Amino acid sequence: MSIVPKETVEVISQSIGISNLSSDAALALAPDVEYRMREIMQEAIKCMHHSKRTTLTTDDVDSALSMRNVEPIYGLASGDPLRFKRALGHKDLFYIDDKDVDFKDVIEAPLPKAPLDTSVFCHWLAIEGVQPAIPENAPVEVIAAPPETKKAEQKNDLPIDIRLPVKHVLSRELQLYFNKITELAVSMPDTVLFKEALMSLATDSGLHPLVPYFTCFIEDELHQLMPPVVTCVVAKRLGNRIADNHWELRDFTANLVATICKRFGHNYSSLQKRLTKTLLKSFLDQKRTLTQHYGAIQGLSALGPDVVRSLLLPNLEIYLGFLEEMLLENQKKEMTRHEAWRVYGALLRAAGRSVYDLLKLFPILPSPPANSIWRTNLKVIGISEINA
Repeated sequence: MSIVPKETVEVISQSIGISNLSSDAALALAPDVEYRMREIMQEAIKCMHHSKRTTLTTDDVDSALSMRNVEPIYGLASGDPLRFKRALGHKDLFYIDDKDVDFKDVIEAPLPKAPLDTSVFCHWLAIEGVQPAIPENAPVEVIAAPPETKKAEQKNDLPIDIRLPVKHVLSRELQLYFNKITELAVSMPDTVLFKEALMSLATDSGLHPLVPYFTCFIEDELHQLMPPVVTCVVAKRLGNRIADNHWELRDFTANLVATICKRFGHNYSSLQKRLTKTLLKSFLDQKRTLTQHYGAIQGLSALGPDVVRSLLLPNLEIYLGFLEEMLLENQKKEMTRHEAWRVYGALLRAAGRSVYDLLKLFPILPSPPANSIWRTNLKVIGISEINA
């Protein structure tokens, strides 16, 4: 016996305009309807499993209908709940109330309002602690504390939640600590006490409220901090011993200089311009040592591929000629040869990263076919030579 009752078949036949379907025909069609439904649901479950899901959706049923060359059902992909109505004369039979939509009504309906474009703009919240009177900011009367005379009047009115702006308050100890550190940084940067203070800043987690204050201090004193930082990049000698790893220090400082330019470049528009001028001058001066050339190359490379393409690559051929002469003249000096190879490696990395960054702008080219190269008469012949 089919689980699809004949009454369901009769209602469906009536909905598509067949009103004279006999009961025997409906009873005979019910098992075939059940078979078709089971077949479609099995295919839909397969689509669900292939999609790595555990919930059957209407998309799975549509995919199953397409696999069976049946036109998929339209209008069932809505997220709104389905509205069922009870069929007249049948207590246990329900159907979905689908309203017919006239295309004329849809076409003549007024268009909805176009959404506003997303826009972002900035304005000053406060300038040196004073809020400017502009439409974007709340009026001062709203955020100000109400006077004592008006507090009694507001008791009978509706409750108003007024949140006053919160000030960043530092404890007395942190204020003294900040003043002492800044004083040492300006007046006594070479003392043992300042080195211990730097160690305290690097390890003490309770000093995090001072981070914005130290950031503003560094920004204000940046013109005094840059010369010693750049010295660690292009100095002739770093460290008291020859065995000191000054290469790693130059690499670290080059990245630090690039970070400073990105972080504070908007406040100091000429910062990167003066820095690149200093590094390029050190790179082009052949009287300077190879270690200074290495630091200049690393500094220019850290500033980005555009700087490398505009400053390093145009002077690459001349400098490689100078570097080759340096290697030929100092074949027996192991230290000079080591420094020259270090500089050569830095040039290779800078040029390689610049070219790689430029190649990312172009689409990926397909690989050549496997049989595009033949070997004949001990000479490799490519496709271009064959076509020629």
